[in-house]
Amino acid sequence: MLKDSSLRNLVLLWLLWSLIVVGFQAIADWRYQPDRPDRALDWTPDWTARASHRGNIYLTEPFMNQQISMDSEYYLSIAVAGYDDPVGRTTNPIPGHGEIPLNYAFFPLYPLVTRVMAVPLSIFGQSPVGTAALAGVLISLLGTLAAVIALYDLVKDQMGDEGGWRTAFYFLIFPTSFFLAQVYTEGLFLGLAFSSLALIRRKHLLLASVLAGLAVLTKAIGLGLLAPLGLVWLGEAWTWWQGRNNPTPENSQKRETVALQTLIIHGLYLLIPLAAYLIWHLTLGDKAFLVEDNWFGRGLFNFEDFSSGVGRMMESFRDGDNTQMMMYYAMEIVSVVLSVVACLFVVRRYPGIALFSLLALIVPVTGSAPQSIIRYVLAIPAVFIFLATLGKNRAFDRAWTTFSLLLMGMQTALFTFDMWVA
Repeated sequence: MLKDSSLRNLVLLWLLWSLIVVGFQAIADWRYQPDRPDRALDWTPDWTARASHRGNIYLTEPFMNQQISMDSEYYLSIAVAGYDDPVGRTTNPIPGHGEIPLNYAFFPLYPLVTRVMAVPLSIFGQSPVGTAALAGVLISLLGTLAAVIALYDLVKDQMGDEGGWRTAFYFLIFPTSFFLAQVYTEGLFLGLAFSSLALIRRKHLLLASVLAGLAVLTKAIGLGLLAPLGLVWLGEAWTWWQGRNNPTPENSQKRETVALQTLIIHGLYLLIPLAAYLIWHLTLGDKAFLVEDNWFGRGLFNFEDFSSGVGRMMESFRDGDNTQMMMYYAMEIVSVVLSVVACLFVVRRYPGIALFSLLALIVPVTGSAPQSIIRYVLAIPAVFIFLATLGKNRAFDRAWTTFSLLLMGMQTALFTFDMWVA
């Protein structure tokens, strides 16, 4: 368990970080405007011109507008008007299905909790969209607090208080950690996922499975939590099997029966995340898959789009005439390399975390053309454990902090101005 002083320090760090990120976005918006449009990818110029979102009530809401960009539109649309929002974006007509709202491509928990949170916040008299934006940011921040505490708890037994602090701190200053304070799912998802991992380590498998199920309803990669849950169950199964085949006076029939019952119960816990996914699949899944196939182009191991995207990446480096695209792709590549190295580094000490981290990288990276990878890295706890280990060296600690904060400032400003980040 966390000491009271450690918990207070983590909460204070989170609170000050939250105020700094949100405040920085306001300062950036007041101080300057970037040269539009953003040419980071082929499609971004059409989406990042000054008038690209004119008439879109979800992206032009003045209140909390710095925390709203790109996919925020869909979360706010679902929270305010539901999946079948009459003013929301739709696909082109699909044979046999007609137009389908793009909202269906997004999982329900974050916008649902946003809608609930917005009810008491309506007392402030903002528009429904503005109220939902405030609710979404608060939910993201609360989820971030849970993630910070969970990361600290995951490593403190082996890395000590200082190591736990560095892990949490590096998480908060990662170049895309500003997403944790926006109308995006990252804050809530990572709060659920990292808390589940911390509970798995403590063998509190029921609560860990419940949180994993909620994570699944936030982002599909929550299913990756089945891997660390399954590793714990396999370890228990192996222990029971050894005891059964190597009986000792201490290993009585009664103890064996109790162990088997526990094994069965813990196995049933694994069904909770699967049940959550099945509920989503039966209620929203059909339309979600149609939207993904016909609009967003994302899927499980979509190697065709992945290979064409890699080809476009290599072409951008070869041509060398679009420095924005080159830098964007360079950050994506570095993110992948860092993640792979981190997973290999932690696999012996934290096998469950390494396995979840690897899945959290492979599935989204190979699901479409390479983009947003540096944001997906936020879901890879191995990265922050690896960096925190390197951070024992004082020179690395200061250098990484400086570098990461500079990149975070750049990325935060780009997001604030509705430019493409990840």
